[in-house]
Amino acid sequence: MIARASQKEAEVVPTDGATSTPGSASAAGVGVDGDYRACVEAIDWGAVGADLNSQCNAVVPRLLEPAQCRSLVALYSQDNRFRSRVVMSRHGYGRGEYRYFCYPLPDLVAQLRTALYPHLAPIANQWNELLNIAVHYPTPHAEFLERCAQAGQTRPTPLLLQYAAGDYHCLHQDLYGEHVFPLQVAVLLSQPDEDFTGGEFILTEQRPRMQSRAEVVPLRQGDAVIFAVHHRPMKGVRGMYRVNLRHGVSRIRSGHRHTLGVIFHDAK
Repeated sequence: MIARASQKEAEVVPTDGATSTPGSASAAGVGVDGDYRACVEAIDWGAVGADLNSQCNAVVPRLLEPAQCRSLVALYSQDNRFRSRVVMSRHGYGRGEYRYFCYPLPDLVAQLRTALYPHLAPIANQWNELLNIAVHYPTPHAEFLERCAQAGQTRPTPLLLQYAAGDYHCLHQDLYGEHVFPLQVAVLLSQPDEDFTGGEFILTEQRPRMQSRAEVVPLRQGDAVIFAVHHRPMKGVRGMYRVNLRHGVSRIRSGHRHTLGVIFHDAK
């Protein structure tokens, strides 16, 4: 794979969607039209924080049920749900494509984004304190989105990604502007070994003056992986230092793979 320092939003193919401003742990998914607050509250957030601090990612098994995954995959062909489409090969991002949702987000995506954020904000704030970064994230997601909007970041960033045989996603970071929330979530919507083979989720960790460390994160349909967008703190012999992270997807060997990406900051 080709490493990229960052993957900002490319020039994209617009759709008819609007772009107005918005208003290892375990969990079990709920109905397609259900309320995600109870589901998210049931996650062992202490374990999530411990995993993120020790291994740069945390897996939440079965955050979504198979029916929910299928309902999201079915949205991919509905142009009015999305504001833009990116074909990776046109920009050197790899092979495959993805589409950014427009506002209002689908209920399932909006509820997940709103429910997950307050549990991740304390971890993000702790990381910034350890790294002496003078940025504090408010508990309500709406307040953070308002901060993004004041900086001109008003375009929604949750997205669906689609890969076919031979596709892959280069190592990258999802930054998009001045205000970056340091954690994001990816949910695998397809079933490995049934819908596709290959296509492993990959994280790399670059420590200062050391070679990169790679980790393959095994996921099943509906599993979510929480991981660092840009960097995370690590304790060294001289105190805390930043470890740089990138993520990507290895080559799809057969079939089709779909993923939901939940990014908590909006884009310029």
